[in-house]
Amino acid sequence: MVANWAGNVEFSSVLERPRSVAELQELVAKSEKVRVLGTGHSFNRIADTAGTLLTIADLPKRLEIGTSGATVSAGLRYGEITAALQARGLALHNLGSLPHISVAGACATGTHGSGDTNGPLADAVYAITFIDSSGSLVTLTRDDPDFNGSVVALGALGVIVSLTLNVQRTYNISQVVYDGLPVKRLHSNFDAVMGSAYSVSAFTDWVDPDVMVWRKQKSPQFEREWLGAKVADGPRHPIKVMPADYATEQGGVPGPWNERLPHFRLEFTPSNGDELQSEYFIPRKRGPEAVEILRALGNQLADVIQVSEIRTIARSDLWLSPSQGRDTVALHFTWIQDETAVRPVVEALEDALAPLDARPHWGKVFAADAATLAARYPKVPDFIALANRYDPTGKFRNDYLDTYLPR
Repeated sequence: MVANWAGNVEFSSVLERPRSVAELQELVAKSEKVRVLGTGHSFNRIADTAGTLLTIADLPKRLEIGTSGATVSAGLRYGEITAALQARGLALHNLGSLPHISVAGACATGTHGSGDTNGPLADAVYAITFIDSSGSLVTLTRDDPDFNGSVVALGALGVIVSLTLNVQRTYNISQVVYDGLPVKRLHSNFDAVMGSAYSVSAFTDWVDPDVMVWRKQKSPQFEREWLGAKVADGPRHPIKVMPADYATEQGGVPGPWNERLPHFRLEFTPSNGDELQSEYFIPRKRGPEAVEILRALGNQLADVIQVSEIRTIARSDLWLSPSQGRDTVALHFTWIQDETAVRPVVEALEDALAPLDARPHWGKVFAADAATLAARYPKVPDFIALANRYDPTGKFRNDYLDTYLPR
């Protein structure tokens, strides 16, 4: 039986592994229902189907790099393409915490990195090619009116074959970890903390009075003491009990973007998957309020939380992006892998964050219903109409889409 990375979802179908685009087109055309499984880093049944479950990982590898863009096969992992870009003196604007995730899966679910000026990973896409419900290839570019609905699309429009990404000149990043930032400073100096580097992550369990901050900055210069925090005396993992060897190099040592922006090294598995995750996205200006709310919930979270991460994301135009239409604060939660214990805490958390117009992450554990999602993601009606146009028979629909994005 095929399962996701965390092991909390077992999929209903045998996994098909087409080895050419033509074979994939034929498989899609003849199937009544189709869903695609990427690297399995979603924590709900977004990829499940009672029909044909397939992977694009075995399609021919495609990596065509130009001076302004790179066209990549959708099943490639970020760690595979970023090393090739770096070898050519090129880079992407940002990366997620894991280099192990597939490009198509990450973009389709709204995966992001961090940074006040950095949009989600999908914002780098300027052309997308997918197989529609008839088995035909469709290519959309950023100039197409359907484009903004086609990239973060949850697999609802078709099977992505390739993506073309904007690239830029390479750059170096120095990663500096600070221990002991008082949580009251995160509240009172929220903008200063989260805007202090190119990419910033703050880690806490919402009980500890101190916060650990990872600053990924383009400048090699850094303060030994900052806002009451001190530079860590050695490498750190976001979860204190996990080996720091898994993490990318810290200590302010400059290195290429692809070896510093992710939290974890490609050659290591960052954990054994024994976890669940949730994430919520609120307007950037509501960040300090969120800190107050979460500190008040700390004791309620304590029994099920491993770590929480706070990041920022720049506004996106992509319809189902969690930062669509607004600069955003992302509130991430890594839970123990006990859904019975986690579910009521997630419900209480969503109730507490509701006044902040919190949008749940599409690929993680959440309690919101379809009406709430439609209210929080204002482009949902446009997206459903777009999906109906490209998939009029509902070939790419599953129980997840029927529940959260009903036709």
